[in-house]
Amino acid sequence: MTQPFPFSAIVGQDEMKLAMILTAVDPSIGGVLVFGDRGTGKSTAVRALAALLPRITAVEGCPVNAAKPANCPEWAKVTGTRTHDIPTPVVDLPLGASEDRVTGALDIERALVDGEKVFQPGLLASANRGYLYIDEVNLLEDHIVDLLLDVAQSGENVVEREGLSIRHAARFVLVGSGNPEEGELRPQLLDRFGLSVDVASPTDISQRVEVLRRRDAFENDKSAFMVRWQAEDATIREQILTARIALKSLKPDDATLHDVAELCIAMGSDGVRGELALLKAARAYAAYRDDTAISRDHIRAVAPLALRHRLRRDPLDDAGSGARVGRVIETVLG
Repeated sequence: MTQPFPFSAIVGQDEMKLAMILTAVDPSIGGVLVFGDRGTGKSTAVRALAALLPRITAVEGCPVNAAKPANCPEWAKVTGTRTHDIPTPVVDLPLGASEDRVTGALDIERALVDGEKVFQPGLLASANRGYLYIDEVNLLEDHIVDLLLDVAQSGENVVEREGLSIRHAARFVLVGSGNPEEGELRPQLLDRFGLSVDVASPTDISQRVEVLRRRDAFENDKSAFMVRWQAEDATIREQILTARIALKSLKPDDATLHDVAELCIAMGSDGVRGELALLKAARAYAAYRDDTAISRDHIRAVAPLALRHRLRRDPLDDAGSGARVGRVIETVLG
């Protein structure tokens, strides 16, 4: 298997890397939407982060990567109990994928003739306990995106055909990327992503030179390059694993909840998804930093990620969404 580029070796793109790390700490944040130029490391970051995480234990032959035989669905007809370690799954969803390819398909003819449920699992089954990556998500059909976001939120895929129903676990981190020049996502869909990041090609010459230097070293002497960065990746891995444990003990106080709610109201965020995403992201960031309480500094650091894509359009304000979020943060949090 080809080794992906090391996560810690990615030059710049700090917001994107932070967003990926936060969703690795707490997948319930709701996935990441990355909009920006081509060739800015979007898919590289997804594969690199998944590669640095520990391998997961899965039942041999289970199509949903269940950790225990009891968690493998009946329709899979897995009789063995042996487990093995596999890399954290990273599944690509192509633009032309049909709904059956995504969710899986029931063999209606065999069900009617033989009375047997035969289910061909789809991409959602393969992505369970891993990542589902959609490049050019803004060009994906709306009903497919709706379906993906619903499953990502519920953690379960349900396929119903002709009175038959199949269910299986589908817990994954959804990462969508795209170029805004090729079309925008509907506001309802934007709101369903937990975090959003805008990326751009670096304009600093020294940074671009470093990108070239590292990529050239990776392609010409991969073994030496991987050894060079394995310690940094290991550090990030340990921080993520430690943060996952620390999440349970980080309880927001009333002041934190008040700040989160006030900030979202000032932003004009509809519903409570913005508050929930901001609170979870702030808690994940505090855990990743190994801090013992959630503070305004944590909220301030992740608020642009959680709220910039939830802003209502203002035709009289030429500032970008990041600048608008920054102004509101300074007004509310000081």
